[in-house]
Amino acid sequence: MFNWDDLNSFLTLSRCLKLKLASKKLKVEPTTIARRISRLENSLKSNLFNKSPKGYILTEKGLELVKFAENIENEIYGINDKFSKSNPKVRGKVRLSVGEGLGVEIISKYLKFFYEKYPEIEIELLADTKSRSLSNRETDILISLSRPTKGRILSWKLCDYYVKLYGSVKYDKKIKNISAIKELSNHNFVSYVDELIEFPELNYLREINKNLNVIFSSNSLRSQLHAVQNGVGLGLLHSFIAESEKDLIPILPELINIKREYWMVVHENLYNLQRIKAVARFVTDILRKRIL
Repeated sequence: MFNWDDLNSFLTLSRCLKLKLASKKLKVEPTTIARRISRLENSLKSNLFNKSPKGYILTEKGLELVKFAENIENEIYGINDKFSKSNPKVRGKVRLSVGEGLGVEIISKYLKFFYEKYPEIEIELLADTKSRSLSNRETDILISLSRPTKGRILSWKLCDYYVKLYGSVKYDKKIKNISAIKELSNHNFVSYVDELIEFPELNYLREINKNLNVIFSSNSLRSQLHAVQNGVGLGLLHSFIAESEKDLIPILPELINIKREYWMVVHENLYNLQRIKAVARFVTDILRKRIL
């Protein structure tokens, strides 16, 4: 029979990777967490962590246990949500996976308003271009670029957004004079790393011309933005980010205006948890107010 304190200590250490941080989060002594982990390892007859100078690293068995332990954690939070009427505070951890531009430029800037209402919810924001699985609990909430068609999920459209071509006078003072798409073959471009694009919706350049001269590529949207601002080349950028940058000049805006979508995606087993609903509603409201 497993002890929830042991499993909770295991989950906390798997997220913090350091005993001191885990003990601070759980408000117990580091020796207590170490003892609980040891007891759990003895029960399972498996080594769950490897120690390194940088902290604790999950073993393969540890990674397997995380999935099961998080399912139990969700069930416990679900019970609390349903029966703790005397203590209506919503608490717990929510892992939110979004694109870098959306996470950095929109969501992070408005978190203060969320925490004024939900101070005991902890959000883990994964802001990058990696594909993560809801069914494998790699994330709790996913902001997708298209509507998923498989899996036991709930999804709804958040909003449309647009990608446009921008440049800087640091690159070429005459870029305002570009009048046709065919002229773009004479210019340098900034883009995503082709091999690292996991979503076809991010292949913006191919919708203009497959043979453009890309001289700098990055999986970071912020890196692309700074490269364009500093004259490395032209780049396709989210208009809700680029329009606020005074040193960026839109190029052929009537011809290059690529439409994309943001979709909210949640596993159906998680959506009834109050902390999941709270974060999902917050993101939905923010995007519809700030991007639409």
